Amino acid sequence: MLIVMDKGAGPDELAAVVERIEKYGWQAKPIPGGERTAIGVLRNKGPIDPALFLDMPGVRDVIPVSKPYKLVSREMHPENTLIELKQGDNNSLRIGEGNLTLMAGPCAVESESQALEIAHAVKEAGATIFRGGAFKPRSSPYSFQGLGIKGLEILAKVREETGLYIVTEATDHEVLDIVEEYTDIIQIGTRNMQNYRLLRRAGQAKKPVLLKRGMWATMDEFLMAAEYIMSEGNNQVMLCERGIRTFTRHSRNTLDINAIPYMRQESHLPIVVDPSHAAGRRDQVIPLARAAAATGVDALIIEVHNHPEKAMSDGPQSLYPEQFLRLVEGLKDMNILL
Repeated sequence: MLIVMDKGAGPDELAAVVERIEKYGWQAKPIPGGERTAIGVLRNKGPIDPALFLDMPGVRDVIPVSKPYKLVSREMHPENTLIELKQGDNNSLRIGEGNLTLMAGPCAVESESQALEIAHAVKEAGATIFRGGAFKPRSSPYSFQGLGIKGLEILAKVREETGLYIVTEATDHEVLDIVEEYTDIIQIGTRNMQNYRLLRRAGQAKKPVLLKRGMWATMDEFLMAAEYIMSEGNNQVMLCERGIRTFTRHSRNTLDINAIPYMRQESHLPIVVDPSHAAGRRDQVIPLARAAAATGVDALIIEVHNHPEKAMSDGPQSLYPEQFLRLVEGLKDMNILL
């Protein structure tokens, strides 16, 4: 349920509504808006009688919320959420206000020289966020698992030297504690989308979260995973479509383009697309990135490697730096990227 307050409702009237909500054992979630404040009612076991609030001073309307995901839903939060990143007093970046943001970098940080070379290349091309894995969940226990803390230290060096913001994955509770110290955006990967304890921990973090859709997940399951994060107090969540498992053999996964307008309709959270993991092969990444950008997504996250033939993970789907530059120039030609 969403309780919409009058435009001129004061703090005392808001407090009275919150007090009544909590009196019944529910949770109140104030949602400030451009002109008026609304208060979401959470953790109710069943329908709520609107008459409990309609007669209260300052209450304009009471709106039932039909979706199981409340905080994620556009019903409860009609305005788009903006993610704001800051470095110092003068450098800031906002994701979700209509401009396409580019995140780019290798699947995994392999060395300081490798990360810095790629970072300088993608920044020069137009990226503002550097992606790189320090902790890598891999299908095989014998595959490269990342450099760990050393990788995070390299990512910190990348940020210091280039001014790029950093996004990297947290694979469990212990790792998330460390990642939160080093990164600007915490990534929850596809394999952990339904790791609910990890989602709750991410919800307690003070950094934005990039949540990747599970390769097996329905859209309702994906949005409910985001709800877990937001229910713990972290409203800075981005939804990342990265391809789902289908019967196809011509690509690694299938990019669910249909999901993009659906997410835009259902949720106020920024939408990110990862065409690299959807494709699994270099020749498909640029066309899929262009297609996703044409739907009006808020960001693309692209794997780029200076020597993909030698990459320790995901080399076949990584663009060469010159290919990434060509993608950026193509997006500019499409008037998608300014």
